[in-house]
Amino acid sequence: MRCPFCGHADTQVIDSRVNEAGDSIRRRRRCPACEKRFTTFETADIRLPQIVKGNGMREDFSEAKVREGFRRALHKRPVSTELVDAAVDRIRQKLLARGEREIAAREIGELVMHELKKLDKIAYIRFASVYKSFQEPDDFREMLQDLERTPPAGVDDLFE
Repeated sequence: MRCPFCGHADTQVIDSRVNEAGDSIRRRRRCPACEKRFTTFETADIRLPQIVKGNGMREDFSEAKVREGFRRALHKRPVSTELVDAAVDRIRQKLLARGEREIAAREIGELVMHELKKLDKIAYIRFASVYKSFQEPDDFREMLQDLERTPPAGVDDLFE
């Protein structure tokens, strides 16, 4: 690492310590040229994939947009904030686990629908009707028939 004081190209690590949370390393360094000491911090740079919209535009993943989708679908529904937080976190973890640089916006919508289906059937239908652009009453009938064929979610399913 370059010395921030004199610009020397190489510095020595004289001490390394992991922080209490275990998610970063603090390093004390010394410059052999100017003898000054300084501290650096090393953390993992974890990036969520870019979202590819239907029109080809790309944007950063927005947890706020996912939460807003849940909020609208769950309006006046008896679902706790903790369950919504857990669902959003599961979506985020699934995206990180994929390790992809880009993901289609449609796939995010599918993940939200999957989580809503486990949380609240009415919210699931609300979200699906907008997400899938329902045009006819038959669209709702098909969705309801699909729900009737699906076994109810157990508590373990909420935390998969």
